[in-house]
Amino acid sequence: MIRESLLITTLVELTDKLVDDYDVIEVLTVLSHRCVEAVDVDAAGVMLASPAGELQFIASSSESMKLLELFQIHANEGPCVDCVRSGLVITNEALSEIDGRWPTFAPRAIAQGFQAVHCLPMRLRGRTIGALNLFRTHQGSLTDNDVVVARGLADVATIAILQHQSTIDASTSNTQLSSAINSRIIIEQAVGMIRQATSWNKDFAFD
Repeated sequence: MIRESLLITTLVELTDKLVDDYDVIEVLTVLSHRCVEAVDVDAAGVMLASPAGELQFIASSSESMKLLELFQIHANEGPCVDCVRSGLVITNEALSEIDGRWPTFAPRAIAQGFQAVHCLPMRLRGRTIGALNLFRTHQGSLTDNDVVVARGLADVATIAILQHQSTIDASTSNTQLSSAINSRIIIEQAVGMIRQATSWNKDFAFD
């Protein structure tokens, strides 16, 4: 019941933020902390892929997690990199047993105290736009309930990003529309002034 109450509180908190003028990084930082509280993991972070395919660090539950995420980007290697590229879930990966899969990342993560990793792709209509990364200081599998909760939180993160992007797109569209209308008004005024000063017709004055 404790986790159920935490999830309800988290969803209410995030919903309140999403219906207001919100900072997407702040929302995803809150979500990262809630992942640690609601799922059997010790650190969480969110990374996004730019339109050009480059990974970008967005939010994390701790400074050590942030440094590890940035290291993945710099090394171009690690679970998040694989998750975003493949669009596939990475679950219950023991960092000491990956047989050279991440030769520079795994030792770095272990040195920071992490033993297992889980990554969930954040998808939009079949396209992977980022990943929710979960790390544990001990090995062992996530329970089915933990996976369901993590998946739900990853979906919330996706919604937050899409809502933020839609707001930006709408703002840009409105700005462009206003600019086009204002430009058209100026052009019409100029055409009128030219016609008034000459005997040209509207089309010739417009040209």
